[in-house]
Amino acid sequence: MRIAVGSDHRGCVIHSKVIVFLKRLGHDVVDAGTDNSEPVDYPDIAAVVAGQVSRGEVDRGILVCGTGLGMCIAANKFAGVRAAPCHDDLTAEMSRRHNDLNVLCLSSDLLGERLIDRMVELWLNTPFEGGRHARRIEEIEALERDHLPKRKC
Repeated sequence: MRIAVGSDHRGCVIHSKVIVFLKRLGHDVVDAGTDNSEPVDYPDIAAVVAGQVSRGEVDRGILVCGTGLGMCIAANKFAGVRAAPCHDDLTAEMSRRHNDLNVLCLSSDLLGERLIDRMVELWLNTPFEGGRHARRIEEIEALERDHLPKRKC
């Protein structure tokens, strides 16, 4: 799988560890930064990763900031992106199973490294169930078509 990973300055340590973990699992990683603690605006990083997901350049994205919330808000502005902050195994699994989540948002401040590794692996390996959930994803896509302004990513 081709996965874009990005973080702001608060998530830079976790960002680097997630990249190493993904490569160890055999995935192709696109590093969208940042790799140091110099302040950077999270919407800029979220736009890079979400844009790549939206355009189909990568299969999925992972974003890291202090809480995961800011990255999530910014990423969801892109058509076709379904981003959410996950905070445990259940939310990571259900985000895939029921919501076909394609951008995982993580908190660098609230989650431990072992939990993050477990969540990332679970998120990558959990299939979308489809069925009634596919109908709901289609409804979300209709909302995007009807309400999001048309723009180039």
